[in-house]
Amino acid sequence: MTTEDAQSAAGTAEGQGPVEIDEELARHMANKREELFEKFDIRDEFPQEVLDEAEERTTDVQQEIADEVDERRDLRDMTTWTTDPIDAQDFDDAISVEEHDDEYVLWVHIADVTHYVNPETAMWTEAVERGNTVYLPGYTIHMLPPVLAETVCSLVPNEDRLAHTVEMHLDKETLSYETIDIYKSVIESDARLTYTEAENLLDDPDSADDLLEDTSVDLAEKTELVWELADRMHQQRKEDGSLVLNPARDRAHTIIEECMLKANKAVTHELMWDRGVEAMYRVHPQPSPDEWDKALMEIQELDGVSIPGSAWDDPRKAVNATLEQAPGRQLDKIQWAVMKVMPRAKYMNDPFGGHHALNFEIYGHFTSPIRRLSDLINHWIVYTNDVPEDLVALCDRASDRQKDAEQCEREYKQFLEEVGLDAAAVNNRGLEIVDDDDEE
Repeated sequence: MTTEDAQSAAGTAEGQGPVEIDEELARHMANKREELFEKFDIRDEFPQEVLDEAEERTTDVQQEIADEVDERRDLRDMTTWTTDPIDAQDFDDAISVEEHDDEYVLWVHIADVTHYVNPETAMWTEAVERGNTVYLPGYTIHMLPPVLAETVCSLVPNEDRLAHTVEMHLDKETLSYETIDIYKSVIESDARLTYTEAENLLDDPDSADDLLEDTSVDLAEKTELVWELADRMHQQRKEDGSLVLNPARDRAHTIIEECMLKANKAVTHELMWDRGVEAMYRVHPQPSPDEWDKALMEIQELDGVSIPGSAWDDPRKAVNATLEQAPGRQLDKIQWAVMKVMPRAKYMNDPFGGHHALNFEIYGHFTSPIRRLSDLINHWIVYTNDVPEDLVALCDRASDRQKDAEQCEREYKQFLEEVGLDAAAVNNRGLEIVDDDDEE
């Protein structure tokens, strides 16, 4: 590695290494977590029945997948890859893309979790109890047993995996859906990219050779193509009035965010309009006009910040335009002014009201069934074309557990700051416990 490369790596989570803490602080942090788990009724340990069931479902995996091939679409020859944080423990979404004369075709492949976890299993019951995976800086409480989530449900490279694929044919000019097809598949991911590697690949296509076993795979070309598509989808969303609170998101994150949004939207449109079945929709009410005015006035009064006069008619577009022009030191204050007036999004069995922040009439979650109950439920509805009897209760459960998880994360981050730790650094780089002898 050159000196320049070393300096570049040092600026990334990979290059900086884990945050070091001593054993006393590690115990203090563990005690705080236990206190928060009790406060928010978060179960850190899985019942033995659930662990045994998960272990059983990970035996003879390749033979089971081989037996499934004839019943599914075989997409193993398609260039497919995942993009996740460096410390990701499971990989539940992968993408493929093609460009034709008059259309783009985007495939979003999601781990087929419901092949292993269904309403007849103890794992399903436990997932309903937990509601979602809870991500604390340096510590994760999983919704599904890791022995399952990190093996057969993880779309690791160069291994056959069962997936639920959303195939979207998009008009080349408008990027609207021409057709949507959702089906069970078998895929083989060609590469597991970190966000940093994806960025490097866009800058240096030759770096693909270092990321692949099969150097004939056109990963660099496909990554460039999906970036061009994702960038257009992102700009179109903003023009349509979707709120974008993080205008400086890098290309790799933009690719994944836009592809997942497109797939989630496709699935819930399919359920609502083509099948006419209920689902677990994500509904985000809008603030009142007075609340929006209050937020915009607070933003307008910030030093060095001015809301473009042409944008005042639509508060979401006003915020987007302001964030793009505002000094970096004011971004957090602008975001906080908006978040204070935003009602909580919730899960409902009816999409009435739509998703205000995204400006989508219909929206729901499908792309993260390993970590969100809502996605697991929607996978089951797509597969069976039927709705669980207790869908309304499941919506309430998912909403309540998400609220508890977010509050738990907030309080833990506050605690970390109080003991002198940077929560973002812990989140991005992980932790390493060192004893006093190591520090001397």
